[in-house]
Amino acid sequence: MPAFVMADVDVIPPAEERLLNACRAGDKAAFRNFVRRYEKVVFAFLSRALGRGAHVEDLAQEVFLRAYRALPTYDVRGPARVSTWLLTIARRLACDARRKQRMQLPLRDEEGLGQSPTTPETEGQRLELARALANAAAALPEDQLDAFILVEFHGLRMTELADVLGIPESTAKTRLFRARERLRELLGPWWEDRS
Repeated sequence: MPAFVMADVDVIPPAEERLLNACRAGDKAAFRNFVRRYEKVVFAFLSRALGRGAHVEDLAQEVFLRAYRALPTYDVRGPARVSTWLLTIARRLACDARRKQRMQLPLRDEEGLGQSPTTPETEGQRLELARALANAAAALPEDQLDAFILVEFHGLRMTELADVLGIPESTAKTRLFRARERLRELLGPWWEDRS
């Protein structure tokens, strides 16, 4: 039997618990490791929610600063995974940033996932799809956009989505359903190709 914990089980791995306890004790090296371990998920969410740029780096730093301050109260054995907890902080900061800036919300696959070899035709299609995705994302209400990003790009389960959004699970399901339906309307044939 493998020594790792199955993803469905909400038990924190011993190494992660030791890392969190070291962070809580004020170990700066442990906190640097904590940031390295989770920075990708935080940056990915903020970039997808707000677009790329220096503002994302600033917000990511703020996420980890707030996490550092809140670590003494974080329940290591509680129901929320560390990544879910950090995404909750990141989402709140993203909502605040949106309210302040009311910026266009690009939603791109910048990591190059699923890309085929580039030709002028495929590059044109990619750019057209990226524009369609950005426009569709901008047309979604913030709560629906966040629900979609957190489930589709970060793989959150419905209970985790509800925790991050701070709403009942049934409401989280409704937001995700409405986001998918609206995107299906806005993206038409591209959405059908996705299925």
